[in-house]
Amino acid sequence: MEMTKFGKLAALGLALAIAAGCSSKGGDSAGEGAVDPNAGYGANTSGVDGNLAAEEAALRAITTFYFEYDSADLKPEAMRALDVHAKDLKGNGARVVLEGHADERGTREYNMALGERRASAVQRYLVLQGVSPAQLELVSYGEERPLVLGSSEESWAQNRRVELRK
Repeated sequence: MEMTKFGKLAALGLALAIAAGCSSKGGDSAGEGAVDPNAGYGANTSGVDGNLAAEEAALRAITTFYFEYDSADLKPEAMRALDVHAKDLKGNGARVVLEGHADERGTREYNMALGERRASAVQRYLVLQGVSPAQLELVSYGEERPLVLGSSEESWAQNRRVELRK
């Protein structure tokens, strides 16, 4: 029971850190609803019980999930946000599209397969949480739709993602 509170607390701290970090950046809104691929786990312990709705709303706003290089393994912060999305999807029966992406490194064919593996990882996680597979459509764009142009680790990190589209 105590670990559940800690997990919720950590998710709230992460969501607030992301919101604060995103609001301070200028420029376009292309990164809205995204989990910062370099986000940490800082958390504030005051008012945990009263902020559950705010925590869920912050996690619900996260619709982009980032991956490490050459990996389709979900990160813990992505799982927390996907838990909230799973709860919503089970309750409303809506359909969503899971769009898998990769950075520019590797062949086109490899990156298409990697984007599909990433979207499949999100799909598997949602199905394990009770979401019907019929509600989930998978699409892989590989390297074809980069979020950020450039050949740096910062650019590549933003392009290794799955986007949940409603």
